[in-house]
Amino acid sequence: MGVDRAEPAEPGGRRWDRRRVLGGGALLAGGVALGAAGMSQGTRLADRHLPLSGGPASATVGNRRQDVGSGGLQVVWHVPTTRPLVALTFDDGPLPRWTPSVLDTLDRHAVPATFFLVGERVRRHAGLIRGRLARHEVGNHSWRHRDLARSAAEAVHDDLRRSHEAIAEVTGTPPRLLRPPYGHLGGGVLHAAVRLDYRVVLWSLQMVEGEYPDDPAGHARRIVSDVVPGTILLAHDAGPENRQVALRGLDTMITGLRARGYTFVTVSELLAHPTGSRTGG
Repeated sequence: MGVDRAEPAEPGGRRWDRRRVLGGGALLAGGVALGAAGMSQGTRLADRHLPLSGGPASATVGNRRQDVGSGGLQVVWHVPTTRPLVALTFDDGPLPRWTPSVLDTLDRHAVPATFFLVGERVRRHAGLIRGRLARHEVGNHSWRHRDLARSAAEAVHDDLRRSHEAIAEVTGTPPRLLRPPYGHLGGGVLHAAVRLDYRVVLWSLQMVEGEYPDDPAGHARRIVSDVVPGTILLAHDAGPENRQVALRGLDTMITGLRARGYTFVTVSELLAHPTGSRTGG
């Protein structure tokens, strides 16, 4: 004869059964999932600082006449050209451990590059670049490398203006190019850029140091093979240790591209030479 096993009683005399327990667990799990989705959606909305007008998603501010510089904005990833030109760019400097070695390598090969500088680092490490950028071009990479796409237009403008002034004072050249941190283009970034009469420059090829952690020559060969006419190539003179892979292979990269017939130019020089549709090279 079987023995009945009584389920434990709830307070108030009700008894739990397995179906009720499993059903309650499913409801709880569903509630957690919905709650997480709701929180995620709420975070997205909060990030956009609703209402949109004037927030990071908005490329307009207020309802009065706007200061919009030249009135238009160019955003560039690549320059369509049939000429074998490549623009080498470096982000996030200047920093003592990185920038001098990059400049030394470029000097050895007489290669120009475009440096997108962080204003606060320019102020702190002015001696690293003062007098060393004659063949190079400078661009604005924000004051402190924060994600400007999460800020409203006025805050972005204040940040970029502060960096602009630092770069102009230390290098003697006001930057005319902007590369926002992480390449993030919020509406506030676009509005501030047009006010400052910048061109926004992103990239069409990036160093892939993580794929070649101990192989600078292999990494250099990969980049050399991937460049096509009009490439804007992203590198860094700052960051985690693995980025040294690209810098240790910079000599090989330069000689490899020159062997393929490529000429190094600044971004602005590249922008001055569009000739038509991109071709492989």
